[in-house]
Amino acid sequence: MKETLNRLINHEILSKEDAKQILVNIAKGDYNTSQIAAFLTVYMMRSITIEELEGFRDALLELCLAVDLSEYNPIDLCGTGGDGKDTFNISTLASFVTAGAGVKVTKHGNYGVSSKCGSSNVMEFLGIKFSNEADFLRKSIDQAGICVLHAPLFHPAMKNVAPIRRELAVKTFFNMLGPMVNPAFPKNQMVGVFNLELARMYGYLYQNTDKKFTVLHALDGYDEISLTGATKTISNDAEGILNPSDFGVSDISADAIIGGDDVADSAKIFMDVLQGKGTEAQNNVVCANAGVAIATVDGTTPKEGFEKAMESLLNGKGLKALKSLQKLSVA
Repeated sequence: MKETLNRLINHEILSKEDAKQILVNIAKGDYNTSQIAAFLTVYMMRSITIEELEGFRDALLELCLAVDLSEYNPIDLCGTGGDGKDTFNISTLASFVTAGAGVKVTKHGNYGVSSKCGSSNVMEFLGIKFSNEADFLRKSIDQAGICVLHAPLFHPAMKNVAPIRRELAVKTFFNMLGPMVNPAFPKNQMVGVFNLELARMYGYLYQNTDKKFTVLHALDGYDEISLTGATKTISNDAEGILNPSDFGVSDISADAIIGGDDVADSAKIFMDVLQGKGTEAQNNVVCANAGVAIATVDGTTPKEGFEKAMESLLNGKGLKALKSLQKLSVA
């Protein structure tokens, strides 16, 4: 690691193979915490290259505990986090709304590192069982239309990094990797990222896979469709801009989508929205994200996807998916 750190300090970049090997070595416990922290810090001070990101991704996918759920043709809705916006759990809510609309979801998530409340924090608070057992996950998709893949259970190789990330409490390149390393290897993906540079890198890397994908970045900084302005989209065959008017709704203010102060507060917002007690702005932003996910899978327009999502939310189908998962969790 000393040699690698010296290279990085001298502004050298790693090859795809070197990047992959370093992450494998981290997983094996070859480096101490100070070395790992220094390594992570480099990528807070300069941009990661496509080769480095691809190498890191390949290492994590190779080391993960994979689960085959391909028969369900699922989608993952996942943001990188790290946008500093502290919104409520939009992509997790959108996942349940998408499942309620009949599109199967393999939701990859983790505890919040750079945010107050990550996907896994709110799921755990609401009594969702975390498991890496294939039978339980299949039962979840069969009965609820969605399963929750809690990242630490599928990426044991990263146990050496987790406490360091928690102590640093800022975004690292692991934020960039999270959506790319879903252990179910879903063939459909909707990813929100925290800047345009990363959106282009994701688009480039996904072009070389067999996924149907949509990469999102709100031009005012959100790692999801925020409806506070325009959103850049990159998909298999096109790049574009989505405006709130494309969903038939008006722009909203940033204040309208702020999250809770703690996990309990965040879970209350989550349940209010799923139970039909959300504000118009909250409902619209959840359904805009779910709508693009639905459109990614079935090839409809974002507005048609939005309408399917709104029907799922307002008719309680998203709530039913959550209740089914909660019931399975205590069975």
